[in-house]
Amino acid sequence: MSRPLLRGVSGGVRFPGKNDSWDDSQMKEKTEKEDLDKIRPSPDHTHMSFRFPFRLPFLDNSPSKNSFSENSFATDPYATGSSRSRHKLTLLFLKFSLVMIVILALTGSFLWTISITSSSRGHIIRGNRRIQEQLVSDLWDIGELSLGASRFKELDFCPEESENHVPCFNVTESLALGFPESEEHDRHCLQGSRQNCLVLPPVNYKIPLRWPTGKDVIWVANVKITAQEVLSSGSLTKRMMMLEEEQISFRSASLMFDGVEDYSHQIAEMIGLRNESNLLQAGVRSILDIGCGYGSFGAHLFSKQLLTMCIANYEASGSQVQLTLERGLPAMIGSFTSKQLPYSSLSFDMVHCARCGIDWDQKEGNLLIEADRVLRPGGYFVWTSPLTNLQGSLRKKENQKRWNFVRAFAESLCWDMLPQQDETVVWKKTSKKACYGSRNSGSKPSLCSKAHDVETPYYRPLQTCIGGTQSRRWLPIEKRPTWPSRSKLNSDELAIYGVSPDDFAEDTQNWNSAVRNYWSLLSPLIFSDHPKRPGDEDPSPPYNMLRNVLDMNARFGGFNSALLEAGKSVWVMNVVPTSGPNSLPLILDRGFVGVLHDWCEAFPTYPRTYDMVHAEGLLSLVTVQQRRCTLLDLFSEIDRLLRPEGWVIFRDSASLIEIARALATRLKWDARVVEIESNSNERLLICQKPFFKKQPN
Repeated sequence: MSRPLLRGVSGGVRFPGKNDSWDDSQMKEKTEKEDLDKIRPSPDHTHMSFRFPFRLPFLDNSPSKNSFSENSFATDPYATGSSRSRHKLTLLFLKFSLVMIVILALTGSFLWTISITSSSRGHIIRGNRRIQEQLVSDLWDIGELSLGASRFKELDFCPEESENHVPCFNVTESLALGFPESEEHDRHCLQGSRQNCLVLPPVNYKIPLRWPTGKDVIWVANVKITAQEVLSSGSLTKRMMMLEEEQISFRSASLMFDGVEDYSHQIAEMIGLRNESNLLQAGVRSILDIGCGYGSFGAHLFSKQLLTMCIANYEASGSQVQLTLERGLPAMIGSFTSKQLPYSSLSFDMVHCARCGIDWDQKEGNLLIEADRVLRPGGYFVWTSPLTNLQGSLRKKENQKRWNFVRAFAESLCWDMLPQQDETVVWKKTSKKACYGSRNSGSKPSLCSKAHDVETPYYRPLQTCIGGTQSRRWLPIEKRPTWPSRSKLNSDELAIYGVSPDDFAEDTQNWNSAVRNYWSLLSPLIFSDHPKRPGDEDPSPPYNMLRNVLDMNARFGGFNSALLEAGKSVWVMNVVPTSGPNSLPLILDRGFVGVLHDWCEAFPTYPRTYDMVHAEGLLSLVTVQQRRCTLLDLFSEIDRLLRPEGWVIFRDSASLIEIARALATRLKWDARVVEIESNSNERLLICQKPFFKKQPN
């Protein structure tokens, strides 16, 4: 355990000794290829041969079939080798080995199936899965032998224009493809837009300052924003930022509505509270901040144990999301001008918009319907805009018309308007479903039918009906446990999600133990046990070099919960894959932040976003399904999201971890496999992304 990390294949991958050349004629090659075709699995066996994320490199040596496919998980993680580098005897041995492995696997599966009863089906599923994983491992080893001593081909670096680019978000391309101007900022994941390469950091990039210093000071070189953009930024953000030679500082006590603290205090008073410190006791824990500026509102509320998720449009430079993430605060690219957000209904206690650039009177009120969908019963919608200024903008007839529309539509949504102050208006969503029935007959918008009330939509078109009313999770925020008790769900609450108390308790216990093990492995390099890098000055407490954490397969949010239980000053983006069970409502109801996502698509955030990426069971989840992307696509996406010197932890079956280690080598990661004493069939793969510095021109 004390050995230094070795790159990729060290200690785990077998190679033959020497490459040999072939002198056979083309006719001989054709004959041998026909022989290989004879041992390929028949169509009846394709359910075994295409279940896994690779193609055997020795089945077909043509260049086109050794390349990486965009339409399946078939991928060869090794560099392309020459078919003339092995002896005829070796080839015959490989043929025989492959035939025997397939026969044994099929025979074992058949005998296993006919020998069981209906009462042991659960054991059968696990047994078949072990057979499949062993088959993956055996076939992978044969694939290694077939390639001889050819080396892994490391990925090339991306071109300079990829430095801050986010796939699926390209305003120019969207307009060129004919999308309306109102949808140019929307997410459009087009087929074939992915490229497998390594995104280099900008020139003069520096590792972000440790939390909490990094919340208020960031390096200018780390984000794509110019001095001119800082100086010309809007009046609300300009007073919050101070540009120095190499740094941007954010002063949360600066003048913004007489200061962020005074502004949040004003909102609390409008709700009927003494100050923002009482928001937690009033049931407010999670806040969706639309068009968040650079995250100063959320940065202030964080000290009150309130968790704010920032969403804003994709911006090529001067990005609100990029700067907010660089400060170590939750954020992601999100635009709902035409599509719903990938959050569950009834998931946020407050929706906040301070001059966020959203025209709430547009789209026939559908934008307000989406805000209502994600807002919990009894939650608050806060809008600060010059449009609401009674002495200013409302004197214009057009502004008066827009304001009247928003007020009337909010009333039709059963929102109660609280006393207004200055440019800020607060509405409270109803806690009683009976309110919708008490409206005038034929009132719009209508309630969604059960078929249309999708609990967690994934970028579906905006709906024209009120959603969330069909959910069993309809519970006013005042009746929910306050934070942090909210994170510990009781048996009645777990029953809503179909989760047994025993499973939840076991998951919690396992993750508390796992986090202790992770920290014992990594603390000499990352955490407070070893608070500085060689040559660094002593930092201020709490010495934490991790702040942004991405959990790619979050399940119940147990990893997030265990980190907080351990007192780690981190926030976790809990991702629930679209290919697995939808546990996102449970995660959000625990008071965490999370999102639904398809990992065959780019995650909606900028490069160099997270300090750590965690993936437990993700490889098993994706390899048992036929997908339209490769494992190399997945790994290159992780590399894009990861900051230089960032860490990746995979936990999965031993056979899949070996495949992952080979892919880690291609990405130039330092990697080491760690055994798990409590489970001999699982392994940890711990990787660190090196800091490749870009040379100035």
